[in-house]
Amino acid sequence: MADVARKTALLILNILDKKQQTLDSVLDAVLGKATSLTSKDRKLLYALVYGVLRQRGRLDWIIGHFSKTRLDRIDPTILNILRLGLFQIAYLDRIPVSAAVNTSVEMAKSTAPLWIVRYVNGLLRNAAKEYQHVPYPDIAKNPVSALAVEKSFPQWLIKRWLDRFGLEETARLCDAVNTIPPITVRTNTLKTTRTFLMESLQGVAQKIVPTEFSPDGVSFSNPKTAIPEMDSFQDGFFQVQDEAAQLVTLFLSPQPGETVLDACAGLGGKTGHIAQVMKNSGRLIALDNDEQKLSQLMHAMNRSGILIATTRVHDLNNPLIPKHSGMFDRILLDAPCSGLGVLRRNPDAKWIIEKQNLAYYHERQARFLDNLANLVKPSGVMVYAVCSTEPEENEAVIKGFLNKRKEFAIENKPTGLTFKTRSLVDQNGYLKTSPHINNMDGFFAARLKRIK
Repeated sequence: MADVARKTALLILNILDKKQQTLDSVLDAVLGKATSLTSKDRKLLYALVYGVLRQRGRLDWIIGHFSKTRLDRIDPTILNILRLGLFQIAYLDRIPVSAAVNTSVEMAKSTAPLWIVRYVNGLLRNAAKEYQHVPYPDIAKNPVSALAVEKSFPQWLIKRWLDRFGLEETARLCDAVNTIPPITVRTNTLKTTRTFLMESLQGVAQKIVPTEFSPDGVSFSNPKTAIPEMDSFQDGFFQVQDEAAQLVTLFLSPQPGETVLDACAGLGGKTGHIAQVMKNSGRLIALDNDEQKLSQLMHAMNRSGILIATTRVHDLNNPLIPKHSGMFDRILLDAPCSGLGVLRRNPDAKWIIEKQNLAYYHERQARFLDNLANLVKPSGVMVYAVCSTEPEENEAVIKGFLNKRKEFAIENKPTGLTFKTRSLVDQNGYLKTSPHINNMDGFFAARLKRIK
């Protein structure tokens, strides 16, 4: 029933408000227990959760217009009920207004006294009639507030983007981030070809197209079944991975027979790609501080037919022991970051990350780089990458590292990239991608060579 989808969506939004958890982890935890949800229910649930998170700023502005109670004084659960109801009214044409209002009222009844239930009912009915006529901040007088409301972003982020990009480009970036992205996967060339993978997806998904820059990427939308249930996934023919993330491994350019470290391996998206480029020949160590993630990583490696990967649990806040010095031909540090480059896939991060977090991430990224530097062989390569477009996590980290570690230099003309992909590398040797320019996630990468 659609009511189950709405109630589950409310539960997910409430958990995100109360705990510092990512949307992906909450979805996995909640949906793993939600056995009563049909495929149709799950589609509605995803539309509601992602939609509310993408449009939360605008929804809150409209709610604030019709509410006599300030937003910060509304019970968080009631506020999420209002957001869900208003999102359906304003953005989901197939849901009747009466259904959006009535189901919201029913959810309020289970958690609030009668006067609040009436408040929810009255506000949503008034908003349904008048939300299109709500006045917004004047962009000529206050562009920060105007864009923050219209595009649904926190003001601090809009301000920094306006300072860097100007009004027009900031608006385009916001629109790109708020657009539902396609599902992008990387062909596992150890088992199949991109052409064969695309043929196998016919009838299973829609709008199947090759990626523009990555030679192994495929994008599609509206799969008929969940990704893990697809035959081609179970056969190990692909891993889910955005095109920008695929380019990072090509930027690293690992070679067969080398010894390579994936220093923050996580669930192994890039680990699998590194092994693929190495043609399953050499030694590949996947390192992470989360043993459970590494267990899932090895499951993915087994499904993909990867034989050269081993794992190691280690916290990179601490240096590795000296015996590993000069051990690796190549190291990839896909560093923990704000994730501001992947907001189109993780819209919850809009409302979690704050400006001061960038300084915290910068310090940790610099520490991780420094702790890995001694592990690179002379003439070896270390690639630093983050899924962020913010300077504190990009150029500032690299400049600080190079000032401290004189034995490294940026490779301005790195090998491993296709001719077309080289256009994404700027004059400083930095690989940069952006949703509104390249139709992929926002990534930054620098390739550092040990010169002595």
